[in-house]
Amino acid sequence: MIDEVADALKRKEYKTAARLLKQLLRDEPDNPWVRLYLGRLYEETNKLEAAEENYRQLLKNTTNPKIMSQARQGLGRLQAREQEQRQQALAQATATPGSQELGVFVLEAVAAEVKQAAAQKFAQIMQLDPYSARLQLPSRGWRLYRTGAVGKLEFYASSLRQAEIPCFCAALADIRKINVFSLNYFSEISYEGTTVVCRNSQEQLGSLTFDWSEVSQRVEGLLPLFEEVVDMDVRRKLQRKTKTLDYAQFCDLHLSSRNCIIRLCDRHYQFQQGIALDSLHSHSQAKGLPELTLKQGTTRSKWNSLLEFLNSKLPDLPIWSDFTTFANTAIDYPDMLGHLPSCINLSRWEPTPWDPAFQLYSGLVFLKNSPG
Repeated sequence: MIDEVADALKRKEYKTAARLLKQLLRDEPDNPWVRLYLGRLYEETNKLEAAEENYRQLLKNTTNPKIMSQARQGLGRLQAREQEQRQQALAQATATPGSQELGVFVLEAVAAEVKQAAAQKFAQIMQLDPYSARLQLPSRGWRLYRTGAVGKLEFYASSLRQAEIPCFCAALADIRKINVFSLNYFSEISYEGTTVVCRNSQEQLGSLTFDWSEVSQRVEGLLPLFEEVVDMDVRRKLQRKTKTLDYAQFCDLHLSSRNCIIRLCDRHYQFQQGIALDSLHSHSQAKGLPELTLKQGTTRSKWNSLLEFLNSKLPDLPIWSDFTTFANTAIDYPDMLGHLPSCINLSRWEPTPWDPAFQLYSGLVFLKNSPG
């Protein structure tokens, strides 16, 4: 009956082959030839995962040289077909308009209990060994995994999402389209909204009025402030080093419907101007505008009062604050970051990739969570 199965497969009479194999599996369930032809039937009818599983089981459980040889050949055909389909899909993905734009590919955190299974799928899709794949998948936060043509990156991301591995891509051009306004101070505040004095990317001064309901999320992060210092090494020789002496605190308010970000920074906020914000208790008691002052105390305490005020106005707003985890992977791509204006005007003695890394992080959060 095995010969009848082989003849049916040659004639592409798959229903006949399936009927014969069903009977053989019932009569001779341990016959490796039956399993081999079952794999061939799966292969011919495009049930590729089942075919691969059959061939691999044969290689594991069979010592017959002919069967092992044919099982290897079957795996080879499956791999060749997969590679051809992969190349066709990749060619299609990179042929669409805008697919050659520079983009980034971000891996999201994978839960510990599913990481081993996810690493195996990741290894297969990205053609890595399982150990390296497991190291690449983040356990917390985002990891900037790769840069390049966004069409090619989206092809890989789509394959990973189908395997239930969380990830996403974005084009730098889309981040550059987001308008960023550096906030100087709040000039008017009401229960429904506020007016701020701010500067645009060309450093032009103006004002912007918005409702609190328009703010879709916050992004917070610390940017290191570096300074070149002279230190003494173990041989008591003087040497110049770059050290982190302090951090600048940033808070971005996203207005998705307006395609803009309002950026606050403790180094730029003009606490002596406009409506000050540290007497938060008076806000809940006042019937009109809050009588708030932010002209006393250290910069840190005043900044904390500012954040407390935002918490009171935006109590249920999502806050993204894992910038440092992401930045530690992003700063390894200085060439890519060089294509992204940072919209951060800190006084620095030389440029640092940390500034555009924050712009990238906030922009990615903006794009990923914007409606549509």
